[in-house]
Amino acid sequence: MATDYQLQGVGKERYNMNVRGIILLLLLDSCLQPVRGYLSSPHAGHDPSYGRDAQQTQVLSTSAPPAPASSGETPLGGSGQAVRGTDTPADVSSCPSGGLCTKLPAECITCKTHTNCTYGREATFQCTVKPGVHCTGGSRQQLTTFSLNMTCRFCWQLPASLYKCTNSTSCMTVACPRRRYNATCAVLDHVHCLGARTFPKRLYCNWTGGYRWSTALALSVTLGGFGADRFYLGQWREGLGKLFSFGGLGIWTLIDVLLIGLGYIGPADGSLYI
Repeated sequence: MATDYQLQGVGKERYNMNVRGIILLLLLDSCLQPVRGYLSSPHAGHDPSYGRDAQQTQVLSTSAPPAPASSGETPLGGSGQAVRGTDTPADVSSCPSGGLCTKLPAECITCKTHTNCTYGREATFQCTVKPGVHCTGGSRQQLTTFSLNMTCRFCWQLPASLYKCTNSTSCMTVACPRRRYNATCAVLDHVHCLGARTFPKRLYCNWTGGYRWSTALALSVTLGGFGADRFYLGQWREGLGKLFSFGGLGIWTLIDVLLIGLGYIGPADGSLYI
């Protein structure tokens, strides 16, 4: 019996040693995996340079040489950008030559404007003709610098007849209250003003699709019982309702004559009458 106990004790010790050995091998293998990965990489044996000289050499070797400046352009020192020279001629085709300098369009001159003036009163500004444009003064002498008189006001403060705006065909003109839309306006060429010559503005919806108020009223009086007025204005659902109800037994017809006469009923596309 004693011998059996001794054999069992020796077997347990061997088992524990085997388990410890396996655990130790697993730990060593997990520790050596990064080392094997680095040794198997293509960068093994090549130490990178972290010195300041190496970094400067790398930056200078990858930088591209500056592109040569084209004609009419002057490069800025060390910035890699270019500025177009002042000798670039303006578009002479849109700028009349030989006339008075004060009659030139705004795109043909450059004025030194300021806001130190009284609104609505005339102010004098010094202007310079752009390169390539020739004009004369009152004595028919060619000038490059002249004085221009204009009313002291910003471009967005001009009357509506002095600028053109985009027109929207998607807003309802016949609505209560009246609707507005965002338009982009540009000042006419011969008009001089302060500030930006293109500006946004909110305007009332004002466009027409070609419908005449007189035609709609005549159809409502004569053939309104058959829905002809509604069909003419593009309101085919209401036209079918009047057609199959004989004008609502005359009541709907009388109401439409009154509403069209007052301008309350308009075209279905939201436009104005001609």
